[in-house]
Amino acid sequence: MLHPSYSDLMKVVNAEAEEKEHPVVNSRYSIVMATSKRARQIIDGAPTPVKKSDNDKPLSMAVEELKDGIIKIVSDEKA
Repeated sequence: MLHPSYSDLMKVVNAEAEEKEHPVVNSRYSIVMATSKRARQIIDGAPTPVKKSDNDKPLSMAVEELKDGIIKIVSDEKA
């Protein structure tokens, strides 16, 4: 089971959207795609501010970064 939950991650990502704006993330699929892309970057050697231990996997670090607001998901319209 993923901790934090998908709904918690969606709240964090959408927190910066204003009331009348569409949320950046509408589904769990967006969370999965963003964290998997970030995990691939970590595997390829991208630096991460998340404290790494021997047991941490790149996907866990990507989820932690998203939860802490270190990385952002940008909608296609803003890219």
